[in-house]
Amino acid sequence: MYFSEQDEMAAEQLAAQVYRRLREGGLQAEPVVELACLVEESGLSGPAVREILERRTTELTPADVARLGRGLLDAMDFEPGFDLEPGRWATLETALKIVERDLYASGIEGALGITIPDWDDSGCARVEFRGACGSPPIRPSSGRDVDLAISDVADAAQDIVMELVWGVWPTCPEHRLGLHAALVEGVAVWQCAGAGTHTAAAIGDLGLGTRQARRDRSKQERA
Repeated sequence: MYFSEQDEMAAEQLAAQVYRRLREGGLQAEPVVELACLVEESGLSGPAVREILERRTTELTPADVARLGRGLLDAMDFEPGFDLEPGRWATLETALKIVERDLYASGIEGALGITIPDWDDSGCARVEFRGACGSPPIRPSSGRDVDLAISDVADAAQDIVMELVWGVWPTCPEHRLGLHAALVEGVAVWQCAGAGTHTAAAIGDLGLGTRQARRDRSKQERA
């Protein structure tokens, strides 16, 4: 699919309008037809595009308009931004607080933040640490699920924290190897590759794992 810059802006605005009206109600046929024309001109076709362009607008029922509007958005791989789904931003903020617990548990000074930098026009969020926000981008779709958000925020936070502290973070309490964020059975965890891949702790609970490891080592020493 190829858009000129002007058509791309128009398509994004129309797609956002269609998405908003699908959610709130009151979607009319006109923006759906206009969007279908732009999509077809870009070289992308499909059942929804063809049906919209082949049928008379007056024949389309509200149910048809809603169904075809959803089909168009799917064909475009449209992803709503934080402006259309502010709840996803709130989910990232919740995830950030959870990840921050592991930062504090590691004794690293500095708070984490979540921001959309002025220099980034992608609409993606980035983790901020000590005034820097060069972490990998976090797409709005990450906010659809809390554990997905935790995993993505943890991955981004790990990147920017290690860049600024010049060290590995976080590390496995048992093997002292670097951990990586992952989703295991839908739960966001820190995984370690030591002694075969294993889960070191749920993200946000790394401090609990550290204390447990210390207690285990203390028991072994006393024995």
